[in-house]
Amino acid sequence: MSISPPVFLKESEENNSKLVETKPSQTTFVSSEDLLQNLCLASQEVLRKAQQSGRSKCLKCGGSRMFYCYTCYVPVENVPIEQIPHVKLPLKIDIIKHPNETDGKSTAVHAKLLAPEFVNIYTYPCIPEYEEKDHEVALVFPGPQSVSIKDISFHLQKRIQNNVRDKSDDPDKPSFKRKKTEEQQSCDLSDNKCKDTILKKIILIDSTWNQTNKILTDERLQGLLQVELKTRKTCFWRHQKGKPDTFLSTIEAIYYFLVDYHTDMLKEKYRGQYDNLLFFYSFMYQLIKNAKCSGDKETRKLIR
Repeated sequence: MSISPPVFLKESEENNSKLVETKPSQTTFVSSEDLLQNLCLASQEVLRKAQQSGRSKCLKCGGSRMFYCYTCYVPVENVPIEQIPHVKLPLKIDIIKHPNETDGKSTAVHAKLLAPEFVNIYTYPCIPEYEEKDHEVALVFPGPQSVSIKDISFHLQKRIQNNVRDKSDDPDKPSFKRKKTEEQQSCDLSDNKCKDTILKKIILIDSTWNQTNKILTDERLQGLLQVELKTRKTCFWRHQKGKPDTFLSTIEAIYYFLVDYHTDMLKEKYRGQYDNLLFFYSFMYQLIKNAKCSGDKETRKLIR
């Protein structure tokens, strides 16, 4: 996977590659702030200039926004789209947004802005049908039945085998369909050739944690494989009180999932391919952190 434009913040490509190669996998807790400081990012100069000039107009709806329009999913007038990085992802992403989620506070928009052809955002109760594809998708959400990323292929392949048995027991199914699924079944659970292709899409719920239950219990999401990022910590500035620091914002969950997917499922060394998903997030994080330290309430208001 490639990132464009290939301009990195503070460090050369060689030095940054060395930094991100040493990032721990899911087995170790790491300071989220440290990871944000070691990202391979496109130049954020366009965001610095936009922040200095203040809000700008959305070229689609005409709304006044900072950096991007969270309803049209496009950068604003003073943030040229050609200066925004484009991230290629290894799989598709569906985000189901709660209707009461405040658009301006959602980080899901970042993914749509930076990887538009890979990301779709739906507002509940609009949810795609996943029943026929349940062996290719996973719901990223913590829970008692959730599995780790490294176990995804094992569980999805078991679903394929179960589907094969179910269809083989149905005499009304055409024989050529049974043959196709039998070929899929020949993919052994320990065969690495299958592990990097079986997962096609992940689903995330974009909502406050107190509002997730309505979406999570929707029948269209029932039975899907759930995956949990158990050892990643959030640094979201709107983290909800009383919730574990392993409860991530949407863009954090997408980013950390892909990093672990790259190393644990694709079995490849991670070299910062998805770091630009945090292009807006890391900039806003630092902006808010600086504003809090200086007591600058106006700057904090600008990005809300």
